[in-house]
Amino acid sequence: MSQYQALKQACYEANMQLPKLGLVLFTFGNASVVDRENRVFAIKPSGVPYELLKAEDIVILDFANNVLEGEKRPSSDTKTHAVLYSNWEHIGGIVHTHSTYATAWAQAQLDIPILGTTHADHLTADIPCAPPMSDDMIAGDYEHQTGWQILNEFQRRGLSPSEVEMVLLANHAPFTWGKTVDKAVYNSAVLEEVARMAYLSCTLRPEVPRLKDALIRKHYERKHGVNSYYGQQ
Repeated sequence: MSQYQALKQACYEANMQLPKLGLVLFTFGNASVVDRENRVFAIKPSGVPYELLKAEDIVILDFANNVLEGEKRPSSDTKTHAVLYSNWEHIGGIVHTHSTYATAWAQAQLDIPILGTTHADHLTADIPCAPPMSDDMIAGDYEHQTGWQILNEFQRRGLSPSEVEMVLLANHAPFTWGKTVDKAVYNSAVLEEVARMAYLSCTLRPEVPRLKDALIRKHYERKHGVNSYYGQQ
C-alpha cells in the first residue's frame, strides 16, 4: 500500500464534493491536499472526468512540482497550488473551480462587494479580484505566475490569507483555500453562493449600497470573534 494512501483518499473525497455541490462541470476544477510534515501534496490528475476518477489516480508531488507517485499527469493548475503551499504555510487544502457566478465576476474583473450578512458571516472585506496578468507573466511559466498573481494582490491590498480565504483571478476563475481541504471546499461553495446573491442584488438594484459597518462587524464577530455565540459549544 502507498505511504500516501490516506492523503490520496482525502484528496479524492474533496474532489468528488465539487460536482456534488454544483461547483464544476465536466473537468472544470481541482482540489489538492497538503502533507506539511513530508512537504508533499496530492492533487487531481489533469482532464480526468469526475465520474471516472478513483483514489489511486490522485498524483503526489513535492513543492518543486516533482511527481513522487502517480501514473497520470497532475492538474494543469498544479504549479499554482505549489506556490500557495510554499508561501502560505497555514493552509491545508486548495480548491479551484470555474463555478458560474464567481467566474462571471472574475470575467467582469470585479471584486464581489459585501452587500449582505451572508457575506459578512464569512469575511469582512469584498472578495478580491486580482487584475489581469501581464503579458510577460502569461508568456512565462503561466501556472507558476498565477500563484504569484494571487500572492502579489494580497500583499498589495494588505489582506490576510487566513481571514480572506478566497480570490478571483480576472478573466479566469476563483481559488479558495483553508486550514483543511474540507474548509477549502466549503469556502468554494460559499463563494459561489455569495457571488450569485451579489449578482442578483446588483441586477435588481445597480446602485445597491454596501452593507453597513455595524452589521459587518456584528455578523462576523458572532461567528468568529472572541465572544462568538453562533452554533453549539
